[in-house]
Amino acid sequence: MSVGSLAVADAGFVTDHLLVGGDLDTRDASLAEAQLGELVEAGLTHVVDCRIEWDDAAFVAEHAPGVGYLHHGMDDAGQRVPDAWFDAGVAWVVEALDAGGTVLTHCHMGINRGPSLGFAVLLAQGVDPEEALGLIRAARPVAFVAYADDALRWHHGRHGTPDALARDLERVAAWRAAHRLDLADVIRRKRAQGW
Repeated sequence: MSVGSLAVADAGFVTDHLLVGGDLDTRDASLAEAQLGELVEAGLTHVVDCRIEWDDAAFVAEHAPGVGYLHHGMDDAGQRVPDAWFDAGVAWVVEALDAGGTVLTHCHMGINRGPSLGFAVLLAQGVDPEEALGLIRAARPVAFVAYADDALRWHHGRHGTPDALARDLERVAAWRAAHRLDLADVIRRKRAQGW
């Protein structure tokens, strides 16, 4: 399955085994079931749900009982994300990937929380921050990855590289300036689609 090849699921492949995206349809159970079925057919083995406001644990258990599910919710209010959130989420994803799994990190609209966890996973795998943002944006054009700076602080804190952190924060800011995304417009468009 390649990037962008999903027809009904609100997600995209960042790598061959990592997806980021939005949630299953919250209004139409048959559409949600089709979305989940498409993801499973594409190789999905694990889901990390980054929403604090909902979870699909029971739905996934009923319709795809072989899929591992982690409800790892946090708010999306522009707050500073604690290292512990990245520690737990990234460890779970990396363990699944190392076992040959395919993982979706998602939130409600697939703009910030899910993509930010996906970004942290890529950092943990040694991917350059600018390359990671490019991969995520290619897979998910609406991704803003608002918590990328927190993921960088987490990553460099684990490695004890404060000088590299300062450089990477500057590089990410420059990348964002060069790859502008009107977040308000993205949210309006997603809401117009019923999200």
